[in-house]
Formats: sequence, C-alpha cells, structure tokens
Amino acid sequence: MNLNDISSVYFIGAGGIGMSALIRYFLAKGKRVAGYDRTPSALTGKLITEGAAIHFDDDEAHIPEDFRDKNTTLVVYTPAVPASHSELAYFRRNDFEVLKRSQTLGRITGSSRGLCVAGTHGKTTTSSMIAHLLKQSSVDCNAFLGGILKNYDSNLMLSPHSDLTVIEADEYDRSFHFLTPYMAVVTSADPDHLDIYGTPQAYRESFEKFTSLIRPGGTLVMKKGIDATPRLQQEVKCYTYSAADETADFHAANIRTGNGELFFDFVSPELRIADIRLGVPVRTNVENGIAAMAVAWLNGVTVEEMRAAMASFAGVQRRFDLQFKSDSVVYIDDYAHHPQELQSCIRSVKELYKDRKVTGVFQPHLYTRTRDFADEFASALSCLDRLILLDIYPAREEPIPGVASEMIFGKVTIPDKTLCRKEELMNMLEKEDTDVLLTLGAGDIDNFVEPIRKMLNEKYA
Repeated sequence: MNLNDISSVYFIGAGGIGMSALIRYFLAKGKRVAGYDRTPSALTGKLITEGAAIHFDDDEAHIPEDFRDKNTTLVVYTPAVPASHSELAYFRRNDFEVLKRSQTLGRITGSSRGLCVAGTHGKTTTSSMIAHLLKQSSVDCNAFLGGILKNYDSNLMLSPHSDLTVIEADEYDRSFHFLTPYMAVVTSADPDHLDIYGTPQAYRESFEKFTSLIRPGGTLVMKKGIDATPRLQQEVKCYTYSAADETADFHAANIRTGNGELFFDFVSPELRIADIRLGVPVRTNVENGIAAMAVAWLNGVTVEEMRAAMASFAGVQRRFDLQFKSDSVVYIDDYAHHPQELQSCIRSVKELYKDRKVTGVFQPHLYTRTRDFADEFASALSCLDRLILLDIYPAREEPIPGVASEMIFGKVTIPDKTLCRKEELMNMLEKEDTDVLLTLGAGDIDNFVEPIRKMLNEKYA
C-alpha cells in the first residue's frame, strides 16, 4: 500500500508517545485518524482535540465506517498490544494492511535522510537536542521524537523544504531494524528488555545490526566505550563522542557550574567552541549535548546557531523536568526506569543540590525488568537520602510469581525507606517536610505530577 493512496489510518495503542507523533503526522497530511487506547490520558485528550477519534473500549463495533475499507485504510499497532485484541483481530481477519509503528515510521522516513538516535538511555534528550539545533538553524528538519519538547509543545516537527528527519530509534522488539539511517547516533547499549532479547549479548547484537543499516556513505556517531562493535557498510564514517574522554573525536572540555548554570567547551576534530551554555543545566546533558552538536555540525549548522540553540533548549517533558521550585523546596519529575538512568538522575540532583535531603519516589516498570535488575535498582536507589517505593507498574506484562517491589526494597541499603501503595502516596507526602523531591519511573507515576505540584504550591509557595 502506498502511503499517499490511503485516506484513513487506524491506531491500536494510540496513546503511546511514539504513536502520537505518527497520529499528528497523518493528521497534518489531511488523513482521517481514529483508534483505540486502553486508558484516557492528557496526551489522548490533546490528540482528540487535534482531530483524532480515540475510544477506550476494545470492541470492533467502535471502528468507524470510514475505516472499514481495506483499500483506503492503514492499520498501525504497537507491539505492546496482545494478538488477542479484538480490533486487531478484526483487521487481520479482513486482510487489512497492518503495520507495527516502527514499520510505518520506516516507510515514512525511508525516502528522507534519517538522523536516527538509538540507545538504552539518552536517546530522547539527544534526538530532541538535535531537532532543536537543526530547527533553530538555516538547515531545518523534520522530527519524530519520543518525548514532548517544551520549546514546541510537540513530539512532531515538519519542514516544508528539509529532507533531514530526526528519528528516535527504539530498540524494543528490534523496532529500529526497520530504519535506514543516513546518520546514526548510539548513546548506550546497557542491557534492557531481556524479556524480548533473552541475553545481554543478544541485546548488544541488535545494536550492531542497527549500525549495519546505515546507508553507504553515511555516518555513525557513537559514544566512546560502548560494548558493541559497529558493522559498517562501505564508506560509512565513524566518529566517537564523550563528555570527558579527550581521546574521543567530539568531547567536552572546561566543564563548570555556578549560579544554576552550566558551561562547557565543545571540541571537534576541526574546531573548539568555547562557553556553550546548557539550557537545561544538568551534567548528563553535557554528554547528550556533545552528541547533538556533533550531528548538527556534520550537517552544516553554524557555530553561532549552535551556541544560541543550546542555550535556548528548554528540555523534554519528564526528562529531569523541574516542576516546582521555591526558596526551600525543589520538585523534579523524571522518566528514569533503568538502573543506569536512575543513578545518573540521582547523581545529577545531588550535584545540583549539595547538602540537601533528596527523597525519591520510584515506581518500577515491568516485572521482568524488576526481576532482571533488582540488585542494580537497589544500588542506584541507595544513593538517595529517603526512598518511597511504589508497586510495580505492569504495562504489557502479567504478574510473575515472587516478583514484586520487595525484591528491590530488601536490597536497598539506606535506612530511611518505605514501601507505599499508590493510593497512599499523596497522604504520605502531605505529612512530610519536603526538601528535594524526585518522582521517577515510566509507568503511570506521571499522574501524580500535577497533584504533587499543587500540594507543594499550597504548602510552600
């Protein structure tokens, strides 16, 4: 099916952040869009106001008549939806073209020059920085991102004249193997999704496969020290980057903080740009920024354009997202759901707010991830001053006997720790004196952001 020939697109799992970018793309192209998601959210509410007809009951009777012609309707689904889903079964039974989200993204971007960012962590912020750098320059770009950029209040960017497309390349279910990058960034390859991959070796192998998909004559920008060996086609250039390793092709120098600001020098093989100011002054963003600036520089963004864009980058929702700040209280929300991400986030907070009590509310995501990384989660969470640990958010999974938040809790070494049910969280936080508060996780913990912010505003503003 040629995407230009379709008039309707039906989404199963419409509320996912990656799916929402595709929904916005097809709406922008004038297509009719409808679909299903399991639960309403702020994002599905926005998509409905933008023109998508989304419902929340799995029932093929809800499929609109305009979406029942297999010759004009494309069906897009997320792998998190089970094969038993009745609407998905209806479309398959009636021979509709049914594509995974990643397959659809691969088709849309196949004829453009894809700048694809992959990695266990860092990919959303890095791809968002790249998109912002290009968008704020004369180069311009399109972008399909895995987070909402605060500068644009969207995860989709379209350009009338640029054929560069920034793509967050998702490794879950080997989705990024449907892409054909012009340039690729690999930020990390720490094992994850072992429910899909089985072994850390298979996970790393999938990243090596991803590098083999870079088009001949293209470019790979890879974090120095990653435990994966690129498999590059003919005439593909390979650069390394690092926040601190001066032997990397692109690296930072002269990193310094003060008065809530962070500056560094960007060093490339051919030039050094002094005094880059980070719009989101978190040390982990130095590394993300080096990768983003490398890609921008390789695509012709000028020194002054890069300098201005790095300073104006406002960040991504749920990525070290400052929600409340008063003279006495700070509240930050973060999507961190892998041990390395937790460790990085907590370390950054400790650096920014020295000698203050940091309380973290963490919601583990997936039974398999909890089972596979309980020790690592406990080690990262032990860097907090106080831990409030919620029950596991199951997402797509059924419970696993013996796997619960207690697996992590018992291994956490700090004495100030509490197990808490979601429905008890607000009552607990209201009774406590807050200094620096973090909410952490990829499940539905984000539903607490607004109530917590409101509570803190009433208590401390």
